[in-house]
Amino acid sequence: MTQNPTTIHDSVREHYAEQARSGRSCCGDPGNSIYPVEMVTSLPEDVTNFSLGCGDPITIADMQPGETILDLGSGGGLDCFLAAKKVGEKGNVIGVDMTPEMLERARMAAIKLGINNVEFRQGYLEELPVEDASVDAVISNCVINLSPDKQQVFREVFRVLKPNGRFAVSDIVTNGPLPEELQKNMEAWGACIAGALDVSEYTTGLSEAGFINIKVQPKGDASDLIEASGLKGKIYSATITARKA
Repeated sequence: MTQNPTTIHDSVREHYAEQARSGRSCCGDPGNSIYPVEMVTSLPEDVTNFSLGCGDPITIADMQPGETILDLGSGGGLDCFLAAKKVGEKGNVIGVDMTPEMLERARMAAIKLGINNVEFRQGYLEELPVEDASVDAVISNCVINLSPDKQQVFREVFRVLKPNGRFAVSDIVTNGPLPEELQKNMEAWGACIAGALDVSEYTTGLSEAGFINIKVQPKGDASDLIEASGLKGKIYSATITARKA
């Protein structure tokens, strides 16, 4: 697949800018069934119902009070706000997103909610605006699949994590390569389909970046995405965890 990375970034950014402008969810369900009910009850519906994720990276990240958490592709800020509760006032959460409209939505929500231990930064996952060895855990929710250079994302995540830092994400993966025509489809990129990586390539990429203790747990099929792609059984959502030595 030789699609231009700039073309992918521009197409994906516009797709999610439109999501932010319209307030529509993407992969998540209205009412947010991807999280335990007790986790989201303290947040308003306009925040919890605007979900673009495919899973629950908060639960698997094992966050502790006082930690610094980085959310890749923070979108409207939901996972950052949930993480902020986990790490407490002495902790810190950083959300990185490339879409200005998403960042504006997330920053306004943080002000409205009075959450002071979260900050949102504009940037690409392939060049994170985060210092070396500065975060305890990296989370992400159905976003790494959108990157045109996932190996660079894995290297960047490894760079910003502290020693023994944790990688805990929900993402869309595949069993085997996708058809080339689908990989070139820009609408399918924005829909979290075309950029999905074969699960073996995903784990190999993490290992080559330096990660250890890599585990993949299928969450179940990504039914909405599968129906849209016509590739039943080939695309699914999974939780992926790893650790920096």
